[in-house]
Amino acid sequence: MRELTVNENDAGQRVDKFIKKTLKQLPQNLMYKYIRSKKIKVNRKRCTIDQKLKAGDVLQCYIPEEFFDQPIDYRFLKASRDLKVVYEDEHVLIVDKPAGLLVHSDQPDDHDTLIDRIQAYLYDQQIYQPAQEHSFAPALVNRIDRNTSGLVLAAKDAASLRELNQLMKDRNIDKRYLCIVEGVLSKEQDALCMYHQKQDDNHAEISMTPKDGYKEVRMDYRILDTADAYSLVEVQLHTGKSHQIRACFSALNHPLMGDVKYGAKPTAWKYQALCAYSLTFHPDESLKQLTGLGEKTVCLKANPISSYFYQRVKK
Repeated sequence: MRELTVNENDAGQRVDKFIKKTLKQLPQNLMYKYIRSKKIKVNRKRCTIDQKLKAGDVLQCYIPEEFFDQPIDYRFLKASRDLKVVYEDEHVLIVDKPAGLLVHSDQPDDHDTLIDRIQAYLYDQQIYQPAQEHSFAPALVNRIDRNTSGLVLAAKDAASLRELNQLMKDRNIDKRYLCIVEGVLSKEQDALCMYHQKQDDNHAEISMTPKDGYKEVRMDYRILDTADAYSLVEVQLHTGKSHQIRACFSALNHPLMGDVKYGAKPTAWKYQALCAYSLTFHPDESLKQLTGLGEKTVCLKANPISSYFYQRVKK
C-alpha cells in the first residue's frame, strides 16, 4: 500500500483528475475499477470519482507498485536560461517572449520552449520543485503565436492559475498589441466585429457577415503613426481566436508587415510585425492570490515593433 498526500497545489481537483496526473502509468479503466472496489480510498474511507480533494487529504492506494515507478521529468532543465522577466511576485510571472520561440513544444524532442524556460527559471530559484509535486507544474495563462513577440503570463501555483484563468474567462485582463500594417487604414480608429473560422491548415478565414461555422470576433484599433506605406497600430482584443489580428487586418486589405501567410509583401522583417505589449488586470475582490495585480498595467515601452517602425520604416 502506498499513500499520497494532497498538497496545496493539488487541492480542489477531483479524485480521478488527481490520480490521472499523479499515476500516469495507471490506465483509466483500471483506475475507475480500483476506486469502485475501494482499492483507492481517501482518508481511509470509500471515495467517488468526482470527489473534490482538500489539502491534507491522504489517498490510500492498494494497487501494484509498478504504477508508482515513474521517473520525474526533468527535461525542462535542457532549456536555455535566456528569459526576460518583466514582472514577478509570489504567485505570478510575466515574461517577454521573443518572436520565433514556441510557447509549448509541438515535438517530443523539443525542450527549449517558453514554458520550459519558465520552469527552469523557477527551478533554479528553488520555487518549482518537481519532486515535491504530484500533479502541478508552473503553467501559462495566455499564449501567443510562435512568430509573435511580447508578454506571456504564467502562474507559479495552482490556486493562482485557477484565479488567472477565471480573470481571462471573465475578460478582466485587458490585452493590447502593437502591429505594423501595410498602407493607411481608412479610419483613424474603429471597433471591428467580424466572423472567424480556423481552417485545418492552421489558417484563419474571416467573413464580414455572419456565416455558418464562423464565430464572432471583436477588437478595437487606433492608428498611432503613419509612414508612406505603413501604419503603426494599437489593437485591443475583446476576443482571442487563433490568428485573429492577422486575419482581420488581412481581410481589410491591410495585412501585417512581413505576414506573407496572410497576403503581405516580403520585407526585411523576418516575422509578422506583431507584439503583445500591454496587460492590464482588473481582479475581482473575491480573488485571494492576485492582490498584487489590482488595476496593474504591465507594458513593454521598449518593444521591437515601435523600434523597427521609427528606426527603419519612418526614417
